[in-house]
Amino acid sequence: MIRMSKLADYSFILLTRMVCEDKKSWAASELATCTTLPVPTVAKIMKLLSKDGVVTAQRGAAGGYSLAMPPHEISIATIIEIVDGPIALTDCVGRNHPACAVQSLCPMHGGWDKVNKALRTALESVFLSDLAAASFDMGPLASRPIAGK
Repeated sequence: MIRMSKLADYSFILLTRMVCEDKKSWAASELATCTTLPVPTVAKIMKLLSKDGVVTAQRGAAGGYSLAMPPHEISIATIIEIVDGPIALTDCVGRNHPACAVQSLCPMHGGWDKVNKALRTALESVFLSDLAAASFDMGPLASRPIAGK
């Protein structure tokens, strides 16, 4: 079974909540409350997403997190890679894999590349707006402006 981590799954829960509610910014505690995720988990995810430019973080009383770009520009692949690292079906497909002890004998060496590329292409073709629309039955969100911008 191919499976992403719980943190990646939780990141989609947080981001779709941000897309579907018209708020300028979100405190980590607000996101935790409305999604029932623990505050430390929310803070960890938002820090990762902020570091890679998916959300912006503003400190202070009026601060919080907000989307840094429209949801139709944020691919599912981008979020998974931020949280889980490179998308790869096996260790030998990833870019930063150590040399395998049986690589020279392995009949699959290089064989997974085509499958991995197809998976990556599929994930790059689905966007946060698509996920949010399906999750909250909101219809197309591609033209929806970012709250507060």
